[in-house]
Amino acid sequence: MMQKTARFFAPFGSKITPLNRYFEGKTIWVTGASSGIGEALVYALDACGASLIISARRGDELERIRRQTRNPERIDVLPFDLASQASVEAAIKQCLERHSRIDMLFNNGGISQRAQALETPAEVERRLMEINFFSNILLSKAIAQHMKSQGGGHLIITSSLMGKWGFYLRSTYAAGKHALHGYYDSMRMEVEQDNIRITLLTPGFIASDISKHALDANGKATGEMDQNQAGGISTDECARQILAGVASGKTEFGIGGKELLGLKLRRLFPSLFERILRKRSAR
Repeated sequence: MMQKTARFFAPFGSKITPLNRYFEGKTIWVTGASSGIGEALVYALDACGASLIISARRGDELERIRRQTRNPERIDVLPFDLASQASVEAAIKQCLERHSRIDMLFNNGGISQRAQALETPAEVERRLMEINFFSNILLSKAIAQHMKSQGGGHLIITSSLMGKWGFYLRSTYAAGKHALHGYYDSMRMEVEQDNIRITLLTPGFIASDISKHALDANGKATGEMDQNQAGGISTDECARQILAGVASGKTEFGIGGKELLGLKLRRLFPSLFERILRKRSAR
């Protein structure tokens, strides 16, 4: 029996399905797990029967989440800071010492931006790129090497619709997400012979606190919730869509609501898409 404070999540209903079985019994590392999409993924994967390593900067929040899962004994808490290469490297070492096998990495950690490009100093841009790109690929490469030695695995990378187009106040954030697509599309070709799969996720508007944690031009959290974000799908629905898409074998897919129509609109009617995009609120 779960504690009353525990969060119930049944991503594919109460019955065991092939989708549940895709994750059942696997050892899965989830970064960015202390809130938002990452937290919802922890509950969803736990409900599917996976053993989890959960990471973020805030160890106390990770412990809170571990206690709220159905199976806290199957959750390994491993905090680290994506802004520090040394912290990432230490976490990789600890993880591989504790776990002989890593079947999947949900490389979900990151931070957003709400600042004009011309007002953002280089040190803030470098911090954004360190968190959203360099630490991301550092972690993926290390785990991919481990997966290669064990005969295969699956990397799931959280990008964004900002990885497909730019938008107001998000220049460096969009640059980092664009970089992820180029990097992992290339890496996928190189590692598929080693039975390593790579899936890119492009979430749209998700009702999480990502905009509150976004960095302003001074490198500080804005503390403000975007209207677009607040009106998005729930993090639980986001996790459900992610697990369904990953289990079905997709290499890249969008998660969200009607904003995903932009993916088709931009490809088919780019000029119309640009006009619509410019009329959207920046927050």
